[in-house]
Amino acid sequence: MEPATSVGGPHPPTKSIERGCGFPTKADQGGAVSNDKMIELALRASELSYRRLFEAAQDGILILDAATGRVQDANPFLIKLLGIPLDEMVGQTVGELSPFKDLLSNQIMLQRLQKDGYIRYEDLPLETKDGRKIAVEFVSNVYQAGDKTVIQCNIRDITARKKVEAANARLAMAVEQAAEVIVITDTRGHIVYVNPAFEKSTGYSDTEALGQNARILKSGKQDEAFYQELWATLERGDRWEGHFINRRKDASLYEEEATISPVRDTAGTIVNYVAIKRDVTREVQLEAQFRQAQKMEAIGQLAGGVAHDFNNLLAVIQVQTDLLNSGGGLSQVQSQSTKAITMCVERASDLTRQLLLFSRREAFHPGLLDLNEAIQNTINMLKRIIREDVEMQFKFAAGPLLLLADAGMLNQVLLNLAVNARDAMPNGGQLFIETSTADFDELATTQSAKVRAGSFVCLSVSDSGCGIAPAVLPHIFEPFYTTKVVGKGTGLGLATVFGIVQQHQGWVNVYTEAGRGTTFRVYMPRSVGEAIEVYSPAVLPPVRGGTETILLVEDEPDLRLAVHKALSQMGYCVLEAASGVKALEVWRQHQHDIHMLLTDLVMPDGLSGKDLADCLLKEKPALKVTYMSGYSAEVVDKDFSMQRHIHFLNKPFSIQQLAQTVRDCLEAPVSATA
Repeated sequence: MEPATSVGGPHPPTKSIERGCGFPTKADQGGAVSNDKMIELALRASELSYRRLFEAAQDGILILDAATGRVQDANPFLIKLLGIPLDEMVGQTVGELSPFKDLLSNQIMLQRLQKDGYIRYEDLPLETKDGRKIAVEFVSNVYQAGDKTVIQCNIRDITARKKVEAANARLAMAVEQAAEVIVITDTRGHIVYVNPAFEKSTGYSDTEALGQNARILKSGKQDEAFYQELWATLERGDRWEGHFINRRKDASLYEEEATISPVRDTAGTIVNYVAIKRDVTREVQLEAQFRQAQKMEAIGQLAGGVAHDFNNLLAVIQVQTDLLNSGGGLSQVQSQSTKAITMCVERASDLTRQLLLFSRREAFHPGLLDLNEAIQNTINMLKRIIREDVEMQFKFAAGPLLLLADAGMLNQVLLNLAVNARDAMPNGGQLFIETSTADFDELATTQSAKVRAGSFVCLSVSDSGCGIAPAVLPHIFEPFYTTKVVGKGTGLGLATVFGIVQQHQGWVNVYTEAGRGTTFRVYMPRSVGEAIEVYSPAVLPPVRGGTETILLVEDEPDLRLAVHKALSQMGYCVLEAASGVKALEVWRQHQHDIHMLLTDLVMPDGLSGKDLADCLLKEKPALKVTYMSGYSAEVVDKDFSMQRHIHFLNKPFSIQQLAQTVRDCLEAPVSATA
């Protein structure tokens, strides 16, 4: 019978029922007795059927007197749900029952029900007798039961449903707010759902993506076999994991790690695929930059070692050539030959110096410079090396752009970049040189392994040339790597730029496009403060010798022999040793005779020139010391850069440089030699 219906939509306000809800009604007094019996039997059967439904209903049913709002009956489900026995409910108003104390507890609500015949609460919080919190759907209808009007309240426990809905809402919120891209497709790859991260990663909004096939992201970087393997895995019902190079809406490429899983219905049939993808473009770039930095560091160490060894050989050649020249009696042809040798030594020395610059093993003497002024001072030189068919343009940022830099090295960076740009335009073009400033925050440092936070000056050198091929780009800063024809380049120009900029705590970015040109942007820290004295080598006076005793320590035998001979010709008494350990043996025998130690800094037996000098100075504080090395003094020992009294010979050196340095050392005050 209708009063026993469970919670549903609106019901007619009032319906007439016979014997519903357990209320007796008057039988029809008219008609034959047999008809009365039949009606009574039918009503009893109907009441029994209703009662069975009432008792078995899986929703709570509460019967109220419409006039008073007092409880007349409740089914077992409601009794169990609320934990209140029926005898405690009967005769009470709904407002007097603790679970419903906030519902229908006032006459206004009852009047509304009496007037409208219907009230519905979609989500009503209740508290049971034992204190449990539950949520119910509450629907009340007014019915006519014979000569009485009753209210039937249908109460459905939706607590479990609410938990499921809350869990689904949390899941939906998590999916919507996830940093990872989440895409759901049908079994043919058509997109049926994307989360907001999808638009951030790809540029496609959800309205643009829904209904499209996931192939809209294909970049062409993966071949057909790649996708065949992917689909074969998914159609087998297996999970696929892999790496995509995809294309955004703006046509730019990005990389992502993806996991794609089949989604099955209750029958086990695959109905969807869900992809969880993470954009790893930045990570891939940082890893590539890190690997490149490691490679360049390894190449730099190799280049520095090679340069050091070559400098030793060049020093032998230079000193021996100077000895030939100083001996006199050379013919014109012989003099021309020694002059040619000296020129070759100078050229080779320049190459090794560039290698040392690349490997950051060449000393630099910084001063506070204005980048704009430094470039303006080189314009005339640039005009001499840039062909007439190349148009030069300059654009300078306002105000002084101060940086701590070695003026000579900064000029070399500009000249090398300009020459590189010139060579990229064999048929002429435009060379554009610009200065600017740039500020980078901590966020910028996470996007590139090269970038550091702070304020920087920027030197940009752009050309309208052929551009750099993608296969070539990763190698452009490697020493001796060149795409120029034989005889047109050493492959050290950009390597030198790289080393100098690194030594100045900066970095280089390269932007190139085939057929349109290349831009090199050099970033170096911007500076403030007082200028630092810029180092400038002094002009050497004529060679002067002496008669003092010098302990010469050099592990390279040819160079040791040449220096020994040169010093002897200058009048000095020379004692020699091939290592630090051997030098200690010589020292023990001739300590009182030795005035000066002339030693190589880097030696193979574990006792460096600096360690040897420290040891000897403890025994004889008046000892004078001069160091030699194929590396710069600052690279071998950072303290050297802070000690102007240190006497140092960079290999290769001439006899004149040797003589002057030795004399300066011997004549220096005792306190200034250690």
